[in-house]
Amino acid sequence: MQTPASLPRLLCALFAFILIGALPDAASAQSDAPDEIIQFSGPGGETIEGGVWLPDGAGDGTLRPLVVISHGNSGWYRGHSDTAEALTRAGFVVAALTHPGDNFRDPSRGLRLTGRAPQLSALIDYMTGTWTGPVEIDDARIGAFGFSAGGFTVTSIIGGVSDAGAIQAHCAAEPQVFACRLIAMFGGLDLANWRPETHDARVKAAVIAAPALGLSFTDASLASVTVPVQLWQAADDQILPSPWNAEPVRDRLGGTVDYHRVENAGHYDFLTPCAPEMRAAMPELCTSAPGFDRAAFKVAFNVEVVRFFREALGEP
Repeated sequence: MQTPASLPRLLCALFAFILIGALPDAASAQSDAPDEIIQFSGPGGETIEGGVWLPDGAGDGTLRPLVVISHGNSGWYRGHSDTAEALTRAGFVVAALTHPGDNFRDPSRGLRLTGRAPQLSALIDYMTGTWTGPVEIDDARIGAFGFSAGGFTVTSIIGGVSDAGAIQAHCAAEPQVFACRLIAMFGGLDLANWRPETHDARVKAAVIAAPALGLSFTDASLASVTVPVQLWQAADDQILPSPWNAEPVRDRLGGTVDYHRVENAGHYDFLTPCAPEMRAAMPELCTSAPGFDRAAFKVAFNVEVVRFFREALGEP
């Protein structure tokens, strides 16, 4: 299992593979690639890449609900492609982005956490406005899925307001935890670019898995969230451990919370199961606890995610 003590080893491995480009090569062996690769403009005018997965029967004139996906730190748009595929089989359109400055190629803005939600909103803008794909999106039925830093992103986009001071106080008291060591390694939070209010009312339902820094969201902002939320927590999460991440979101949300605690799961078990090439390239991200079957878990996880979005947004 990945532990906080191995942070330097994990980061060295990750940045080594960033430099040689092994991550996309390893992932390319997977069969669940998107139906369309997209590029669109972000809130700062930057070009953002992403992918779109389409349901069967695309082009039949049916209005389809949309689910957008936000990955974790240093990830990319295909980090949850198995979940995207499960949703499209159920009739949803799915769009995921690679967050600029916080991805496997370029992690330079990984601490600008509040800059991610506007990028996700830009993806919604594109899919409901500029995109010319074969499916018509139902603007009134939009959901969001986020993992880790993406969980922070989705908590923000549904109305959570993050207080950077709470993160600083947490790291002063608990400097040994993974997130605080990462923040310290990169010189502290980027306060000059902290944008705490990033609510997008178009998002009507959210699935949040292993959210980062849940303690930073103010009580009042989470209490004001009324959209349905499905929240997932890995019981053995050594990267974003109890009680500072998932529990504050669970306990302070004002709306309905469909909460799942997964015994024996680690943080990275929410990622798409690794192809053999990826397992060899990045064992830190691909290794689960003895006896924990990530592939079997993700099948069950995806069933629950599909069920939740169907109930929250209506049948596709």
